[in-house]
Amino acid sequence: MTRYIQPLGMRVLVRIIKLEEILESGLYLPEGARDKMQQALFGEIIEVARARPEDQTDVSLGANESGIPCGARVLFAKSEGIPVPWDETLRLLDVKHVLATVEEVGLDQTH
Repeated sequence: MTRYIQPLGMRVLVRIIKLEEILESGLYLPEGARDKMQQALFGEIIEVARARPEDQTDVSLGANESGIPCGARVLFAKSEGIPVPWDETLRLLDVKHVLATVEEVGLDQTH
């Protein structure tokens, strides 16, 4: 069975992205220690709340109401959001709990 989640209100569905187990210094951090140190989680928006199209013949998904685009990488406090019961990597999150969007750029693109 496949499940499709459509966030309602001002919510987004976030897939948590696990960060590297080895720090830049080369130290390995076991998962328990890494989780205790983390205050924020990194994730990717995979679905957003959408307005229903007024035209009933409109087959689009509807306009994004969240203000955050699908595919955006975000930071949010690890204590926020509602875990999805059947997938521990998914969390329903109020838009107000998104702390920042994150853009990944290569070292050659920085000043």
